[in-house]
Amino acid sequence: MTTRIYIDADACPVKDEIYRVAARFSLPVSVVAGNFIRVPDDPLIERIAAGSGMDAADDWIAERVQKGDIVITADVPLASRCVKAGAAVIAPNGKPFTEQSIGMTLAVRNLMTDLRSSGEVTGGPKSFAPRDRSAFLSALDQTIRRIQRDPAFAPAPKQS
Repeated sequence: MTTRIYIDADACPVKDEIYRVAARFSLPVSVVAGNFIRVPDDPLIERIAAGSGMDAADDWIAERVQKGDIVITADVPLASRCVKAGAAVIAPNGKPFTEQSIGMTLAVRNLMTDLRSSGEVTGGPKSFAPRDRSAFLSALDQTIRRIQRDPAFAPAPKQS
């Protein structure tokens, strides 16, 4: 069984880095976006246009991800769904979403959404910095190596 990397691609700033790391480990990548997105011409990289419906890309990923796969997303609700499925989930800034952290992360996200909808000015996320790219590369490399050596993270048999 092979670990697959799923990219929530519409706003992902580290796609090129993922392609390079995936090639080094010979891992397949699914680049999932709402509509057409350009990807390298590589047999390990598949482009998925999930549709423009609300959360179409998120639903496509969540319905297919399995234990031993890796998901790259900044979307906290999607991260929660994928962690529950047994996948390793990493934000583009290198922050891992884990079973231990996802509950609090989701609660904070929901609180901030409620505050913004009530008119509170909360500011946005920090801008993406070069150190975020470096932290992401390190986290992705460590995650792949952990999955490869730890039988507890072994991918489940892929369903047809």
